[in-house]
Amino acid sequence: MLADLRHGLRLLGDLRRLAARGALRPFEGHADVPLAGRVAARLLRFGAGAPAKPDFAGGLQACGPAAIKLGQALATRPDLIGADVARDLLRLQDSLPPAPWDEVSAAFDRALGGDWRVHFASIDETPVGAASIAQVHRAVAHDGSVVALKLLRPGVEAQFEAALADYAWAATQLERLGGEFARLKPRLVIATFRQWTLAELDLRREAGNASELADAVRGEPGVMVPAVRWEWTTRRTLALEWVEGIKLTDVAAIEAAGIDRKALATSLVRGFLRQAIGSGFFHADLHQGNLFVRPDGILVLIDFGIMGRLDRRARVYLAEILYGLLVGNYARVAEIHFEAGYVPPHHDVGEFATALRAVGEPIRGKNAKDISIANLLDGLFAITRSFDMGVQPHLLLLQKTMVMVEGVALALDREVNMWAAAEPYIRDWIRAELGPEAALADGLLKRLGTLRRLPTLLRRAERLLPPDGAAPPTIPLPPLPVRRPFAWGATMMGVALGVLLGLLGAAAFGA
Repeated sequence: MLADLRHGLRLLGDLRRLAARGALRPFEGHADVPLAGRVAARLLRFGAGAPAKPDFAGGLQACGPAAIKLGQALATRPDLIGADVARDLLRLQDSLPPAPWDEVSAAFDRALGGDWRVHFASIDETPVGAASIAQVHRAVAHDGSVVALKLLRPGVEAQFEAALADYAWAATQLERLGGEFARLKPRLVIATFRQWTLAELDLRREAGNASELADAVRGEPGVMVPAVRWEWTTRRTLALEWVEGIKLTDVAAIEAAGIDRKALATSLVRGFLRQAIGSGFFHADLHQGNLFVRPDGILVLIDFGIMGRLDRRARVYLAEILYGLLVGNYARVAEIHFEAGYVPPHHDVGEFATALRAVGEPIRGKNAKDISIANLLDGLFAITRSFDMGVQPHLLLLQKTMVMVEGVALALDREVNMWAAAEPYIRDWIRAELGPEAALADGLLKRLGTLRRLPTLLRRAERLLPPDGAAPPTIPLPPLPVRRPFAWGATMMGVALGVLLGLLGAAAFGA
């Protein structure tokens, strides 16, 4: 009970901070918010002098780094929150106030095991970028090499730990309601968010991500990842080679430099496909703040805290689904969903194919600028509800990143055709991975593996056989389920305080 009270009070404080900046005004009359939530949103701004125009970025920033991360995810979903809100939340990506230099200098000393001047001739006091978890400074080593030196913000770990515990508690209360809340799996959303975030708090993991991603994109000529300087990388610091370039947020500067924006957009799409489908390891936070372009037009990726991974089976399914949508083979796309277990088997594959056709046909052959992503996602979400498709954990990041990549590509070139850019790569990959030569190689490897395991399998089978004259084994029965009392008080408290969190989480990571 005390834990419930502690979580509830902390969330109530966050909601009050959001309300004080007018960020809850849109929920006061929203039809999808329960009546109790609409009333609570109005009461929470009472006496706070909330502005008439909501300051979403300011409200989330006041709630701390975990809320900022949620806001950054929402900024990539203008289809769900509206273009104006998404533009406001873009302020959270890489333009946050930096920590004071005195605190930063002391943090560098602690992270590097002594005076940082032993390693570097200088570190610029003004960071080149400051985000919710870390900030980046330009540093010059004693040998004259220049690096981008990233540092975790002082005290950020404790702030995240408390906030993530609150979010997990609220998600539990929401999921207990069942229905749509249970289908959206808010506990899984927050658990996945926690996993991503805790990985970001160890910069050695990020260095490993950068090194692996560099290998993944090495075959794509228009994309690069800066090299890791391992000698200055610790749990709280990350050193990467310094690369001069123009941020993708500065479209005017890109234009003035004479860089081909259409080619840049195509490089972004192909680079992402090479990561996700080609290697199964992809950068999952590809907003404009994490991308810039060298003067020669090469796209540079930075900030490797959030990464996604797909096994070969998932990559094959993904490639076949995308290619099926590209060429209009909805029957095959439907079969793939059933084979992968995304759709429960009691549904009809033909009906599912028709539902996919209704969503896919209106966008075939059109440029991205002529496609309503809001209508497309609305149609896809309707399909997931009608055919009882649950949230797929390994596809959460992928779905978010694909929408993000499309948004960045459109900002570079309003005429870009995402399908046309993707089709050649996907077609060639399917031919290489699923063609007759690949099938023959896979078959040989599988048979060789079975032969190698044959002696072990025979020994296991012999151990499982009963001794002569033994009675036949009985069929084990599962234990009776334990009836647990339903926590009504905590549930209602979670609904009142956690409804906004549930909406944010579901919108940010895709349902």
